[in-house]
Amino acid sequence: MSTTTKNRRKVLVPLATMAIAGAVAVGSGATFTSTTAHSVAVTSGTLSHSNDQNGLTLTVANIKPGDTKTGTVTITNDGTLDSTLSLEETSDSSNFIAGALKLKIQDGTTVVYDGNFGAMANEVRNELGSLPVGAKKTLTFTVSMTDTATNDNQGKQASASYRYVTTQVGDNSSVGWLK
Repeated sequence: MSTTTKNRRKVLVPLATMAIAGAVAVGSGATFTSTTAHSVAVTSGTLSHSNDQNGLTLTVANIKPGDTKTGTVTITNDGTLDSTLSLEETSDSSNFIAGALKLKIQDGTTVVYDGNFGAMANEVRNELGSLPVGAKKTLTFTVSMTDTATNDNQGKQASASYRYVTTQVGDNSSVGWLK
């Protein structure tokens, strides 16, 4: 073997060995890497309220001139979103003589309606203000027959139905990183 061939071999063998080792390293995935991860979770809020008299009827029987009867309803925001509360009369009927039977609806000391029973406008929202998450609002319904009601009011009937509506307000959503 000539010296040139030996020298060439001395250079080629290590180069070939390095090329094979490099191919094995790349092919085997032997490289440094770094990875991290995170997730995103989203839940929607709920708009929900309860009515402690839901489905019940405030019944005033045998009312007579000069009588005043009351009942209360408590609305609670059971949802996860702040809201406003409104009251709507959905239907009414009364065959009492005009002015003989009165209805007063109060939110605390605030008068929502005060007038003849059956004369409140139907399907009109009476705004009752804010109802934050977990808050309660108690309304008082007072039915009275004037002490000047005449005999023409004997045996008469009246009824009314109401609906409570909560509407979401503001932005009380939250964002944050949790472990």
